[in-house]
Amino acid sequence: MGLYIEARIRADLDDLWTRTQDPAQHQRWDLRFTEITLLPSAEDEPQRFRYATRVLPFLKIAGTGVSAGERRRPDGTRTSALRFASPHPLSLLAEGSGYWRYIPDGDGVRFLTGYDYRPRWGVLGALADRLLLRPLMGWATAWSFDRLRLWLERDITPERARANWLAELLLRALTAALSLTLFDYGHLLPPAGPLSPLLSFTTPVLSLVALSLALLAPPLPTTPAARRCLRTPSTHTRAPRLLRTLEDHR
Repeated sequence: MGLYIEARIRADLDDLWTRTQDPAQHQRWDLRFTEITLLPSAEDEPQRFRYATRVLPFLKIAGTGVSAGERRRPDGTRTSALRFASPHPLSLLAEGSGYWRYIPDGDGVRFLTGYDYRPRWGVLGALADRLLLRPLMGWATAWSFDRLRLWLERDITPERARANWLAELLLRALTAALSLTLFDYGHLLPPAGPLSPLLSFTTPVLSLVALSLALLAPPLPTTPAARRCLRTPSTHTRAPRLLRTLEDHR
């Protein structure tokens, strides 16, 4: 699989399963989707669904897919798999597949995903995917996993987590702007001022400290952050056999 994301979530396995398998709850925490709707499916067939992502205020890109899950496995883990495709001409993502694994781990669950997709638009699309879409999809998945973790561990709703993230971004931007202002402050002082030499020395130092805090300070505990997730598997992983059962149901 091309992308791999893993988060360790201290939560009940059933609660994690519900908040990832129920479309109404899934679309609340997953940044990649604006809407997820189940479609009519035969009882012995994989579940069909429709998804949509709002990329602009007036533009949604939609697609369809099929999914299947194994809620009870002999080793105590759970797995779900899906295949998806978007016929929308503006969708760089043409079709793909992926899986979720739920692995009990002490007082929590290792929740991980592996997925890949085929971009459209030929060579230009492959280049755009490598430089823009794939890094963005990896970041959005990891950020969403951490938002889900905050929901389960701290009862911070996805909506509140997003507000916390936006507020922290604004605070960092203001701090960075302040650092640039401090850097030039010494030049605004009268040359004969008694504190001018001291301020001329300290203001650049203070500006560098402020800029470092804006750029390098770790995210607040209540703010979702992609950096908290593992982006490379610690051991060799393979796609589950369940994924192959969906090959005839694209």
